[in-house]
Amino acid sequence: MKVYLRTFGCRANHYDSEAVRAMILASGHEVVSSAADADVAVFNSCAVTHEAEVELRKTIRRTARQRPHVRSVVMGCAAALDERRGADALLRTLPTVEHVVAGADLPAIAAALELDGSARAFTTAHQTATRALLRIQDGCDEHCTFCATTLARGANRSRPVADVVREAHALADHHPEIVITGIHIGSYGADADTSLGELVERLVTDIPRVRFRLSSLEATEVDERLFALLTEAPSRVAPHLHAPLQSGSDRVLRRMGRHWYTVERYAAAVERVVAASGPFGLGADVIAGFPGETERDHEATLAVIERLPFTYLHVFPFSWRPGTAAERLSEPVPDAIVRRRASELRELAARKSAAYVTSRSGGPADVVVIGRADTANECDGVTGDYLDVRVLDSSAGRGGRFIGQLGLLDGRLVAATPARFAGALGTR
Repeated sequence: MKVYLRTFGCRANHYDSEAVRAMILASGHEVVSSAADADVAVFNSCAVTHEAEVELRKTIRRTARQRPHVRSVVMGCAAALDERRGADALLRTLPTVEHVVAGADLPAIAAALELDGSARAFTTAHQTATRALLRIQDGCDEHCTFCATTLARGANRSRPVADVVREAHALADHHPEIVITGIHIGSYGADADTSLGELVERLVTDIPRVRFRLSSLEATEVDERLFALLTEAPSRVAPHLHAPLQSGSDRVLRRMGRHWYTVERYAAAVERVVAASGPFGLGADVIAGFPGETERDHEATLAVIERLPFTYLHVFPFSWRPGTAAERLSEPVPDAIVRRRASELRELAARKSAAYVTSRSGGPADVVVIGRADTANECDGVTGDYLDVRVLDSSAGRGGRFIGQLGLLDGRLVAATPARFAGALGTR
């Protein structure tokens, strides 16, 4: 059997797809890169925005036109929400869709794919990307009014420490960086008398040969253990924090249900980490046009972003999600205003990102090579502080890691080992 596997959404979804891939391969079947060659198509769905669900349905219909006899399975968050809709469910009505599996229920997916004896949970020792994903928990106990993920994923559930460490050991044999991911990783251990900081300390101690990176983490969840690892061990825990802000207005944060911080608490937390570090990548999610957001709220968000040392932002226009509390909020923001505010946020983010890139030129960087570039003898890489770079060394291969020097070449950030840097630039 040939299976086409398409993933939408976050790193947690991509981790789940790696588990499905491992299950398919272990059962003696083949994963193909094109739906045109597939007997079965598996779509791992996202429900963060309305647009993500629209893109999922378009992709399923397009695949059905290309391969009318393919059998399709939809899994993931959008599948979970669709199952909750009962008679209003849409996914099962799409062409070629035979099964809808809520979340990442591997036994149910194995049954849908008719895999023999493959209903056990799989861990992945060798993933398809250079930077491996390690999901440490699932679900979320918070109730942000805009978020459908909690509805789809349920409450926080932490994986046992021993299981996480065992999988990380296996991944370290093939990957130079492991990204710690989940739905709300800061809640890790709340149900098991431990914490994210304790887990990362254990990983760093037990597995010395890789760089770990934290995925999205609330700024106020950086405890003393994580603070020390982020600021004192940049070769082991990447100096990078993606800390969702969502709004620079306390009034809007309250309407969002994000009760555990204020703007000033957020600012103090991220400024403390960055001030104690060398080069540090700081990113955030920001929502433009949340219901009730005024022009003053928007200006407050711009001011906070201007003030704080962000190196990039992910900006999302507000998206209505069925079943969320935000559906019941008044004062929707007109679409044209939402688009304008999102554009202003992105323009500010681009200026801050460009300034940070310029400031890093001439400095050192811990680079992981993630793939061959389209230019001969060059590769793409990512630094510890989460900058995309073009690796100039022709000897650098995918999966390699080196301490290099950064420079700007034709407006692009490039990296090379110090011994090769001057020569590489001299040939341009």
